[in-house]
Amino acid sequence: MCKKMNLFNRAVGLLLLSLSLIVVPLVAADILPGHVIGDGVVDTPLEADQNEIGVTDGDPSEQHGVPGGHLAASSLNVELVGQVTVSDAAPGLISDVAVLRNTAYLGQFSPGCSPDGGGGAYIIDISDPTNPTEIGFVATPGTHVGEGVQAVHLNTPKFKGDLLVVNGESCGTIPNRIGGFSLYDVTNPASPVTLVENAGDVRTVGAITRANQIHSAFAWQQGRNAYVVIVDDEELADVDIFDITDPTGPVMIAEVGLANWPGAQDSQSAGIGSFSASFLHDMVVNKVRGDWLMLLSYWDAGFVVLNVNDPANPVFVNDSTFTDPDPETGLTPPEGNGHQAEWSHNEKFILGADEDFSHSRITSFTSNAFAGSRAATEGAFTIAIASLPGGQMTGEVVHVGRGCPPDAALGIPAGDPYLADPTGKIALIERGLCRFDNKISWAQLNGAVGAVVYNSVAGILTMGGASPVNAGSPAVIGTLITIPAVFVERTTGLTLRSATPPVSATAVAEFNGWGYVHLFDAETLEELDTYAIPEGLSPAFLRTVANPFGFGNLTVHEVATDIDSDLAYFSYYGGGLRVATFDENGITEVGHFIDANGNDFWGVQVHRLPDDPGEETLVLASDRDSGLWIFRYTGPGP
Repeated sequence: MCKKMNLFNRAVGLLLLSLSLIVVPLVAADILPGHVIGDGVVDTPLEADQNEIGVTDGDPSEQHGVPGGHLAASSLNVELVGQVTVSDAAPGLISDVAVLRNTAYLGQFSPGCSPDGGGGAYIIDISDPTNPTEIGFVATPGTHVGEGVQAVHLNTPKFKGDLLVVNGESCGTIPNRIGGFSLYDVTNPASPVTLVENAGDVRTVGAITRANQIHSAFAWQQGRNAYVVIVDDEELADVDIFDITDPTGPVMIAEVGLANWPGAQDSQSAGIGSFSASFLHDMVVNKVRGDWLMLLSYWDAGFVVLNVNDPANPVFVNDSTFTDPDPETGLTPPEGNGHQAEWSHNEKFILGADEDFSHSRITSFTSNAFAGSRAATEGAFTIAIASLPGGQMTGEVVHVGRGCPPDAALGIPAGDPYLADPTGKIALIERGLCRFDNKISWAQLNGAVGAVVYNSVAGILTMGGASPVNAGSPAVIGTLITIPAVFVERTTGLTLRSATPPVSATAVAEFNGWGYVHLFDAETLEELDTYAIPEGLSPAFLRTVANPFGFGNLTVHEVATDIDSDLAYFSYYGGGLRVATFDENGITEVGHFIDANGNDFWGVQVHRLPDDPGEETLVLASDRDSGLWIFRYTGPGP
C-alpha cells in the first residue's frame, strides 16, 4: 500500500514512454509477431497508457489550483451527496471505481508503484453516502490497477460470496514484469481474503514465468459457472476468457482476437485517425434477449458483439463502424478510439465512449530536406500548433543532439552538450535518456521557438509529459512550456540531421476535437446519434501561448447507464460529470457537475444501497487526484 507518497505531479505514473529511453529492452519471444511492447509503435492498450502520460489522463496539476487550468465551476441538476479523499491522495493516483452493496472500491493507478512497487484497491464504506469512509486497502504487489475494477456476487459450487476483480499492469520493467488478474473475497469488505493473484495467460519470457499484463477484466456468473474475460496487453489474440467457478484456480478456456472475426475487419479496423490502431480496451457481458453477449470496445475496429452462450467458443455477432466523415467535426477520417461501452437498462441501445486525447492532428510535416510530407505527431503537453498563426510551426531547424538538461541522477551533471545554438530556431532533438518534457523545456530555456524530437528506434508515438515540468532535472522542474513540439520517425530525424544547412521545416495542424459519445441501436449497431460537450469541440480550450495550462482533458472516458431508465452518466475527465437522456431520436444533456477546483473523473458507476427504503439512485465517480465522489441526479427523467 502506498502511503504519504512524494510523487511527481504527473497524470499517470508509468514511465516507459514518458521517459524517452534510448532503447526499451525487448525479448523476441515476448509476444506475437507484429505486436511488440516497447517497439515505439503504439498498438496495445498498455502502450497507449505508457505513451499517453498526459494524453490519456492529462496532467493533474492542470486540474486543481492553477490559473485557467480547468473549466469553471458549474452544476445543473446534479447534487453532490458525499466525497472522500483517500489517505495518500496524489495527482493521478486513482483509477476506476466499482461498487457492491455498501462498499465502493477505487483502483490505485501507476503512481502507486512508488515507493512500494505495487498498487491496489481502496475500500470505501458508503453505507452513509453523505460520509463515505476509507476502511481498508487491498495491495497488489508488483502491479497497479487501471480499468479493471469490479465487485460481483458469485454463487458457484466452489464459491459463494462477494468477489473483487482487478487487472494487473506491471510496476516493473521488461522482461521482469508481472501482470494478470487478481481475485479477492470481499464478503467481509473490512477483511479481504486473497483467492488468487497475477493469474492469466502465463508464459516464460527471458527465463521468467509470469502472466501477461492485462488492461481490464470483467467477471460474470452464467448458470452455475463463473467466468472472467480479460484484455491481454501482449498478444494479438487479446480476448482471453477464464473459468473462475473456483476462483482460487482460474482456467483459461478461450483466446481469440480481431483476426478471428472476418466480419469485423474492414478499412477502419486497420487503424484510423491520429492514434491509428485496433486492440481490445474494455468489455462487458450481459444476458440480452436470452443470449449471453459480450460487448468489446475494440478501438478503431469499433464496438464488437460476441455470443458467449458457450464461453469457451465465442461467436462473432456484429460490430459498429465509425461514421465518415466524423459527425461532430466533419473531418475525414474520423478518429475512432472505441474505449468503453454499456448496454442501456433494457438492452435496446448501446452507448459507446471514444477516448480521444489527440485534439489536433498534424496534416503535413514538410522540409527542404526531403520531398513531400512525412508522419509527425504533436506533443501532448506543448502549445497546440493549431492555435498558432496559420496553424503551423515553421522555421529553421538545427540539430542539438540528445538534448538532456543537467541531471546528476542520470549521470550527466553538466547536461548533454548542445551541438548548435537553437536561439530563435527549431531544435532537432534525438529521443533518449531523459523525459520528453525535460528535453523540450531545456530547448525552450536555450532559446528555441519549437522542437522536433526524432525516435531512437523505429516507429512513431505521441510525446507525453507535464507543463509545468514536475520531474527529472532540477534545471527544468517548474518550467512552463510555451513552445510547440512534434515527434517524427527516426528516418525523418536522420534526414533532417544530415541535410545541408540551412534546413527548414513546417508542421501544419488542424483541430479535430476531443473524444465523445456514440448512441447505437443495440440490435443493428446502427449509429443513431453522437454527443460531445461544447468545450470538447472548440479550439478555444487548447493550450495556447496565452493560456499554456489549457483546461485539462476534455474527452469522455466512461459511461454508466441508469438502472431502470434511459439516462446515462459520463465521466468526462476535466469536463466533469455529465448526465444525458437518450432514445431513438438522440442524446440530450440534462445535467452536469464541475467542482470549483476542477475535477478529473475516470470511472463512473450507478448504484442503489441495499437498505435504502427509497431506492435512491446514486452515481459514484472516481476523481484521479482525490478519491470518491457521490452524486444524485435531480433533474427530469427521460
